[in-house]
Amino acid sequence: MNLIETLKETKIQTLTYFNLDDESLNKTYGPGKWNVKQILHHLADTETVLYDRLRRVISEPKQVIWGFNQDLWCKELDYNNLPLDLSKNNYSAVRESVIYLVQKYYDVKGHKSFIHSETGLKTLKEEMEKIAWHNQHHLKHINQALS
Repeated sequence: MNLIETLKETKIQTLTYFNLDDESLNKTYGPGKWNVKQILHHLADTETVLYDRLRRVISEPKQVIWGFNQDLWCKELDYNNLPLDLSKNNYSAVRESVIYLVQKYYDVKGHKSFIHSETGLKTLKEEMEKIAWHNQHHLKHINQALS
């Protein structure tokens, strides 16, 4: 499966989980791990962060991109009480924008590089691929929690 297909397929899969009942949303994939609701909020927030990174790397040379502390976002943004519809709408809209950027720039600007504050030198292509990988990674966690 190519990157665009993966982005589209993971979007479809992820959006179905936003409609789960409260009991399912509160399930975790392991002791001390995030519940499904928290994972969905995390996916939406990460989608927006990574989308911003793509736009910065495409538009401005020599970017230094700062990492973010996902656990603090979960705590400080109160993922357990944050309305899930807000994250669902953000995730869906931003994923469409990500797909557009990948279609338009993966081949022609994918070589552009940036510095990530925690992982060092990266390329636009790597960051685009990370979006698909990250979503797949957390879909596995959701499936574990629900099984």
